[in-house]
Amino acid sequence: MTFPTRRLGDGNAIPAIGFGTGTTWYKEDPNEPFNRDLVEILKTAIKHGFRHIDGSDAYGTEEEIGVAIKESGVPREELFVTTKVLEGIYDVPAAIKASLAKLQLGYVDLYLLHSPYVAKKPSDLQNAWLAIEEVKKSGLAKSIGVSNHQRPHLETILEVATIKPALNQLEFHPYLQRAYGYLSWMREHGIEVASFNGLTPIRSGSPGPLDGPLARIAKAHGVTENAVVPVTTTTKEERMLEYIKAVDLKLNPEEVEEITRIGFTHHFRAWAPDRFGPDDRS
Repeated sequence: MTFPTRRLGDGNAIPAIGFGTGTTWYKEDPNEPFNRDLVEILKTAIKHGFRHIDGSDAYGTEEEIGVAIKESGVPREELFVTTKVLEGIYDVPAAIKASLAKLQLGYVDLYLLHSPYVAKKPSDLQNAWLAIEEVKKSGLAKSIGVSNHQRPHLETILEVATIKPALNQLEFHPYLQRAYGYLSWMREHGIEVASFNGLTPIRSGSPGPLDGPLARIAKAHGVTENAVVPVTTTTKEERMLEYIKAVDLKLNPEEVEEITRIGFTHHFRAWAPDRFGPDDRS
């Protein structure tokens, strides 16, 4: 299956759905052994048509991504590989070099500043971004962007940026719809939006007011609830096939309105809730 793509602000195309190697696969200890199971599920994902692989130096899974790509037999130019820098923001050249070595690649398609919260002060965030710009200029990344950045963080970066972030990857789902026009503001600045934790309403956010509506809508479309919202990772091939089926799923306007409206009545943040107030929907 061929997945649809979305055009980034810099002109590069990104597959609409990526297969993630964090969450379930995240290594709490960097000394954890090589995970052959992850290699195999990545190869299976590629076999079924996934072309976007999403990683990070913080996940501890870049080596597995590199091996899976090599063993998949799919040409490098047909794949879209994302990785991120977290603790290494104070030495980005060393961080990208280490990531590429683990990935066994000459470049990544997308390099993201994983979190603004590692920066000790605004100027550190700005300097990290300028260093990431150099990664793109040197050809080690085709596109560059950020992850988990709120509007004040992006405004800080845009004060000095000569290359705008092409994308912001952040938590987004019906229970966290991002208030204050944040999504439209990003798109006005040419910054595309990618989401993670899309299955929150039926996982960590359940029970909740969308339990019944999502089950009913899923049944009406002949899919399981897990295929209603696009997702990025799994440990099971059968679940992966459900996600692929979801690519062609088209909800009607009434269903979209119902999910949006009901979701807005219940606020739930899965990632780093301790960093935000209980009613902070930004």
